[in-house]
Amino acid sequence: MLKPEECKSLEEVRNEIDSIDKQILHLFGQRYKYVKEVVKYKTADKDSIIAAKRRDAVLQKIRVLAADNNLDPDVFENIYRILIEHFIEEELKIVNLKIK
Repeated sequence: MLKPEECKSLEEVRNEIDSIDKQILHLFGQRYKYVKEVVKYKTADKDSIIAAKRRDAVLQKIRVLAADNNLDPDVFENIYRILIEHFIEEELKIVNLKIK
């Protein structure tokens, strides 16, 4: 992997960005595996799945991490809010399959 300042062309910059995107999506995939696993440890009610306190704590940590990396905390909170909502929907589907 090249450092940004080591890139010598637009193509190299884009290749590095594509490589990073691939890694990010791989990590989201890994995160999703844990999301599916956590259902085993929650009760089958909606409040347990939503885990509002945990969600809020994660979003607060994301804001801090974003700021620490010179990123806009509002933007990354919104990205993670969407991600978390998606994963909550997936957890609810898993729980509903188990209940049926």
